[in-house]
Amino acid sequence: MLFPTDLTSFLELIRQHGDVAYSLMFAYAASHSLLLALFAGYAAHSGALGLGTLIVVCWFGSFAGDVIRFWIGRRYGLRLLDRFPRFERPVQTAVRLTERHYVWMILFHRFPHGIRGVAGFAYGISRLPWSTFLALNFVAAGLWSGAVVSAGYAFGQFSEKSINNASSGLGIVMLVAFLGLSWLLSRKLDQIAERY
Repeated sequence: MLFPTDLTSFLELIRQHGDVAYSLMFAYAASHSLLLALFAGYAAHSGALGLGTLIVVCWFGSFAGDVIRFWIGRRYGLRLLDRFPRFERPVQTAVRLTERHYVWMILFHRFPHGIRGVAGFAYGISRLPWSTFLALNFVAAGLWSGAVVSAGYAFGQFSEKSINNASSGLGIVMLVAFLGLSWLLSRKLDQIAERY
């Protein structure tokens, strides 16, 4: 079967190709946040992935992605902003937030949807020392990974209990609703960050 037609088939496909799924999660955590990690937590609850392994993979993927963005910002930041001026405003906003509240920025920048892409880059442009960034980023990546994957896992427990004998279609609807609400929350956090 090339494309699974229901959630059970999709989870079985993940179970059969776990190494590929973990590699995908590492790359995804390095570049994005939230939605796929939530679903992966749900998949861990179903037994398709290992919860502990998934948390560690997302942790190190998220950490590595921000280290790369920090390095790019430190090495090429201002030159890149000159070449791509449309990114200057969000990056400078993130730099200002970093200068004022670097601990909180690093701990929570993974949760709002839009700021994740520019935050690591902005940290590199800021005056934040490498050592401070690496230590805080390591802790923050672990907190994010544990929280998001565990939330997806908890959703799996909730949905299993509440729709134990219901059709697979209802489970998919609940999963989509959960992911949609998570996305809306991240957008709201994004709007709060843009006010700075």
